[in-house]
Amino acid sequence: MNLLVIAILLIAMMVICVRAKKLTLPASIAAGLIGFLVYIGAKEKGILMLVTFFILSVLATSHKKYLKARYHPEISENKGRNIGQVFANGGVAAILGSLAIVDQNHSELYILMMAASLSSALADTLSSELGMIYGSRFYNILTLKKEANGLDGVVSIEGTLIGACGAFVIAFIYGGFDKKCLIVAVAGILGNLIDSILGATIERKNYVGNNVVNFLNTLLASILAMVLYCVFISLT
Repeated sequence: MNLLVIAILLIAMMVICVRAKKLTLPASIAAGLIGFLVYIGAKEKGILMLVTFFILSVLATSHKKYLKARYHPEISENKGRNIGQVFANGGVAAILGSLAIVDQNHSELYILMMAASLSSALADTLSSELGMIYGSRFYNILTLKKEANGLDGVVSIEGTLIGACGAFVIAFIYGGFDKKCLIVAVAGILGNLIDSILGATIERKNYVGNNVVNFLNTLLASILAMVLYCVFISLT
């Protein structure tokens, strides 16, 4: 696809997101830059994964927002995602896109890792946003004791399964039904679980905020994908 066409599409999406109050202006500029780097590094497949993540995340976030506001009152404020939230979810993908450009000998690995980071980001978003609505019982991921819906590190079976479906969506876009698709999905699911563990520990103790936890879960998911890929290569 022509680079100019991609640039126009990204700018159009930036404008739409700002006007619809889905992103602040600085966040939309960051999202456009992330999209550009992802496209340069991974071409159409990369931009399709990123756009899929964004659309499904927006839909999940908007779904039954009034119910979520019971657990997080700040949700009712329609300010749009800020630049920190955008970078937390897409920053790792942008970094890996840049690496794929600079180090083309290993671009295949970087794109796999990019897919895993977006797989984890989508799994986390869907499990938290939809788990709050459709979860029936909520547990602390570390103690497995019942805790209140909406607390950091609290999960539900329904939310976890929804998150796993999100991980497989990105994995399928990346690799169809081949073995690398499974690597991406597994890394995404594990990244989502790591997010909950970090939420139950360092985030709940206020050592870090949610943006840092989200960035770490995408980063660790990409590293897990690299490790799984290396193991897979060594066994074949």
